[in-house]
Amino acid sequence: MRLHRSSGRVALGLALTILAASAPTAAHAAGGPCGWRSKPPDHWDHVIWVWMENKTYHQAVNEKSAPFTTWLAHQCGSTTHYSSVGGPSLPNYLGATSGDTHGIHDDGDPADHRITSDNLFRQVRRSGRPSRTYAESMPHRCTLNSTGRYAVRHNPAAYYVGSNDRSACWKDNVPLDHSASQLRSDVDHWSLAAFDVVVPNVCDDTHDCDVGTGDRWLGSVLPKIWSSNLYKDNKTAIFVVWDEPTPMPNIVISPSTPAGRQVGDGFDHYSLLRTTEEMLRLPLLGHARTAASMRKAFRL
Repeated sequence: MRLHRSSGRVALGLALTILAASAPTAAHAAGGPCGWRSKPPDHWDHVIWVWMENKTYHQAVNEKSAPFTTWLAHQCGSTTHYSSVGGPSLPNYLGATSGDTHGIHDDGDPADHRITSDNLFRQVRRSGRPSRTYAESMPHRCTLNSTGRYAVRHNPAAYYVGSNDRSACWKDNVPLDHSASQLRSDVDHWSLAAFDVVVPNVCDDTHDCDVGTGDRWLGSVLPKIWSSNLYKDNKTAIFVVWDEPTPMPNIVISPSTPAGRQVGDGFDHYSLLRTTEEMLRLPLLGHARTAASMRKAFRL
């Protein structure tokens, strides 16, 4: 009998150990993509930006027209007073990736705006890690003019021409189909870059189409990322960002971001740049040096 009781205690202890070890995964499965880790990792392997377009916070986070986006904002972290950094689309995308709008106030093509300044894509490559852009409806790698539903103004890597920026664009600026199969494949095969920009086309990003269209696109793409083993490794964070008009939402998704965390602080695209550079252990560029970091607010 003593042997039986001892075996029972061992079995019970083993069961409790297994249960404790699997608790974060169980919480993740039941409660969504955020809040199932108590602290961020010592270092982040992947930061993903998903860019949406031209909607205010109350347009994009709206239960009736955008149920998935609303659910996501309530499940993860969100800002209610996130700001653009000026002008139409292009200056905001350049500001977020280089820390400056470079005096640009229009949406001209790369032939009109050749930016030689340092930028986040180059910083990541210089650190020995890859950076990548996935652009939906882009006909071929690093397409330098708008065509169909592809808008080059939403593809900031196409504007940088200093150092090896252009050759890197030809290599790392890749087309994306509607189902985001290339992105999903890279996630599934653990070949995601350290810094990834995901650019839906002008319908799926809600620039030319309604909020519901973008909501459905996000709902078809994002869960494929956070249900992956790569995401469950606790070293990947996702930012869903709208370029304009102020105030736009910015939804922060990571295992350590508290579920339902809503912040009213005045963050902007320079804050996004600073936060990403800090997470990837990079020097701060331009206005990112004086911008507010989002790491503490969203436990990144």
